[in-house]
Amino acid sequence: MYVVATAGHVDHGKSTLVRALTGMEPDRWAEEKRRGLTIDLGFAWTTLPSGTDVAFVDVPGHERFLGNMLAGLGPAPAVCFIVAADEGWQAQSADHRDAIAALGIEHGLIVITKADRAPERVDAVLAETRAELAGTALAGAPAVVVSAVSGVGLEDLRHELGRVLAGLPAPAMTGRVRFWVDRSFTVKGAGAVATGTLTTGSLAENDRLEVIGADSPRAVSVRALHSRNRPHPSIGPTQRVAVNLRGITAEEVHRGDALVTPGAWPVSGVVDIRRTTGADLTEAPGQLLVHVGTATVPAHVRPFNAGHARLTFERNLPLVPGDRLVLRDPGSRAVFGGAQVLDVDPPELTRRGAGTRHAAYLETVPDGGDARLEVVRRGAVRVAFLQRLGLVGPEAGASGAENGIPADVRVYGDWWVHVPVVDRWAGRLRDAVEELAGRDPLAAGLSQGAAAALLEVDGDDTLLDAVIALAGLEHRGGYVRLPGQGTVLGPAEQAIATLEHRLAAHPFDAPEGDDLTALHLGAKELAAAERAGRIMRLDGSVVLLPTAPALAMRELARLEHPFTTSQARQALGTSRRVAIPLLEHLDSRGWTRRVDGSHREIVR
Repeated sequence: MYVVATAGHVDHGKSTLVRALTGMEPDRWAEEKRRGLTIDLGFAWTTLPSGTDVAFVDVPGHERFLGNMLAGLGPAPAVCFIVAADEGWQAQSADHRDAIAALGIEHGLIVITKADRAPERVDAVLAETRAELAGTALAGAPAVVVSAVSGVGLEDLRHELGRVLAGLPAPAMTGRVRFWVDRSFTVKGAGAVATGTLTTGSLAENDRLEVIGADSPRAVSVRALHSRNRPHPSIGPTQRVAVNLRGITAEEVHRGDALVTPGAWPVSGVVDIRRTTGADLTEAPGQLLVHVGTATVPAHVRPFNAGHARLTFERNLPLVPGDRLVLRDPGSRAVFGGAQVLDVDPPELTRRGAGTRHAAYLETVPDGGDARLEVVRRGAVRVAFLQRLGLVGPEAGASGAENGIPADVRVYGDWWVHVPVVDRWAGRLRDAVEELAGRDPLAAGLSQGAAAALLEVDGDDTLLDAVIALAGLEHRGGYVRLPGQGTVLGPAEQAIATLEHRLAAHPFDAPEGDDLTALHLGAKELAAAERAGRIMRLDGSVVLLPTAPALAMRELARLEHPFTTSQARQALGTSRRVAIPLLEHLDSRGWTRRVDGSHREIVR
């Protein structure tokens, strides 16, 4: 199915034309039918002679209902721009033209209606319409002259519309869903139903979604799907869809809410934009009404220059770079201009001159954003974030320029890092480790936490290990250090050598505290010696050689089994102070085990 919105001045025959093409009544409200005035969005569908299914979103033309009109145009990929032959171009014709230009709708056709009322004016009105549309994407759109009353031109319109729709780019059938809600209601026995135009991705029964609206995000699931009053187990784009939802009531879903794939979209309350149509942003009032999808949200405006500004919304929206916005002055019913989203996670600007510098940066950002610029600006970014922004595809992440990775970006796990940044990190880390080693040669090294704090992103083992390797350092036991650091004990070398000589002669005669003090061996020196593999320390401040456990096992093997702690102590020729932590160490290594409260045996 293709979806086409109508556009044009009030009373130019939009609803009458839809009714004549489809045989369906697009006006849903009794007041609309009584007054002959479209107030809200209407929906109807038909099949064209080409076999193409098309659904129409009929929009109101009166200036008082411009917000409703924009909700209908927002998700539509094509438009029928309607001008009546008897009245010609009017004020709301210009408003609708400006809205279409702001939304970036590039496909459609011009329909001159009510030809039966003023046949002599048709050529002049068409010429006037083309002149007014000059400079927009519809400037060269095909035109059809019709009378919905007599039926003249309707077949030509159907055929021409089929040709226009055949030229639309194919929508993305798979991937994340962002479904802007234009209506919600309750069906007895089924619950909440939300309708809208599905433009990308697919929906299926039991799919899990999130509702992004004025309130906190709500988790929902798809109970059932309908299109053109028929049930479907799954539906792809482009379609008018009614989604029956579980987990929410119709009163909790509103026009302007979006049903999205959970976790797949950035949700932002602040965006940076580029003007695409209309007045300079420096002329914007402090507050604007922003239309995107079917949503209308007030926003504060901070202009940077004529072409760039920052919008702060009253509520969060699921937006990505490249999204088109319509800007309206709350004090006027006319369109102020159009804009394109450049950044949905912009930096804070608190320093003097930050706005001017940021405006210069925004000038360099291409329409729709750029993955490399995001990496350069942030230094490091997870590829999943770039995917949520729509800047890279789901296949992104493999290293190598041939896979689309910029030459000045390195990939570490799921991180993309700008080369100058990772080089700066490596230099900073190397300097910190060398400074610590020079100041305290016996230090274990820089702790992992301190090393991570030097990086400008959250600590991540993959990223940290990559920086450590790039810096030519090693990461052991939770410390980052110079290669070989800890094997040279400096002033403690002679004392450790003396201790080694003593323990080599009497392996289980662990020195007392006074002995260690006399050798000037404190906790720092002993820890350094242990890291170097020169000694081992057991509970109770017992210091032995690393060979002590193996020597102990050789002596214990000569005992009758099971043996007591006292028998082990006597076999090793040591005290209980040494024997108990040594036996517990052997237990922990699985070399010995307790038989009962007072006996052990060797594990064979």
